[in-house]
Amino acid sequence: MTDAPTASARTTRPSTSGAAGTLSRGRLLVWLGGTTAALLASVVVTVAIGPAGLTPSDVAHVVATRLGLGDLLGIGAPDTLADGIVWQLRMPRVLTAAAVGAGLAVCGVVMQSLTRNPLADPYLLGLSSGASFGAACVLVLGWTAVLPVAAFVGSTAALVTTLALASASGRGAGGLSPARTVLAGLAVSQLAAAATSFVIFWSAKGDQYREILSWLLGSVAGATWTSVAVTAGAVLVLGTLLASTGSVLDAFTFGDTSAAALGVPVARVRWGLLLVVALLTGALVSQSGAIGFVGLILPHAVRLLVGARHRALLPLSMLCGATFLMWADTLARTVFAPRELPVGIVTAAIGAPVFALLLWKGRARS
Repeated sequence: MTDAPTASARTTRPSTSGAAGTLSRGRLLVWLGGTTAALLASVVVTVAIGPAGLTPSDVAHVVATRLGLGDLLGIGAPDTLADGIVWQLRMPRVLTAAAVGAGLAVCGVVMQSLTRNPLADPYLLGLSSGASFGAACVLVLGWTAVLPVAAFVGSTAALVTTLALASASGRGAGGLSPARTVLAGLAVSQLAAAATSFVIFWSAKGDQYREILSWLLGSVAGATWTSVAVTAGAVLVLGTLLASTGSVLDAFTFGDTSAAALGVPVARVRWGLLLVVALLTGALVSQSGAIGFVGLILPHAVRLLVGARHRALLPLSMLCGATFLMWADTLARTVFAPRELPVGIVTAAIGAPVFALLLWKGRARS
């Protein structure tokens, strides 16, 4: 899309006035330090919460021992039961939730910037629907061992289809544009959702309905250390790459013409960032299912605190997204114990009213 920097375009420019919009380096470091401390404290506390009666000190004891710090700190071996609960059951789940939350939040920031659409989220390109279709196919066949692979393949296929459709429809009309990309993503998403519904209706039997529904709503209940490796590795590599693009995303804020005038190769950068977002989202969804509202709400909430400059928005969204999803998953597994909710239900229950509040505040401010 080639929007000239007209008066109407200038009215959509995010406000960067005031303390929040001009966040200094010192204040940014304070925010980063505070959110990092909150994240680390949340890991210890959320691992301790549950029916086993563990304390944060028990969690710290197990973690220190597992990291080989027992002799250095002068502490003995932890209780066997506590060690199993912390290290084999809860820690992989909490760390997977943190990685998924961080990845979805940073992808949401990038998608909202690239498409200049405040309602954009990581699933805008049909990724979650494609992953759901792949997951549903293997679940009805009973091939649960390859579910993450099938989900990733499904999300990648949805991405390829979306970008091919957007590119084909844009030939001779300025190439790939945010509007055409969004419309293509909606079309692919609806097609994949219809295909998923057909597979469930035609083939699912017995408990397969529950398995598929749990995955479609998002859950990290079955997380293992392999899940941690996949999600954390993807966030460290791809998420860090996205978090380093703050200046480029600031340029996109004012439209493609302005970004090009600042020396940004618009088409190549947009394709590249969309591909990175899709790969990261696919890796996360393959392990957790489609968890909604994280990539939509967290960028808006952080933007209210620190302004629209991406230098601060990207890393703080990652940290806040990680903390948010850890606590959401803790609520999902404890509120109705011994029964668990899919974490997607909790994020939707929190996200919907928060989003309504943000819309109301934005309307009042305007």
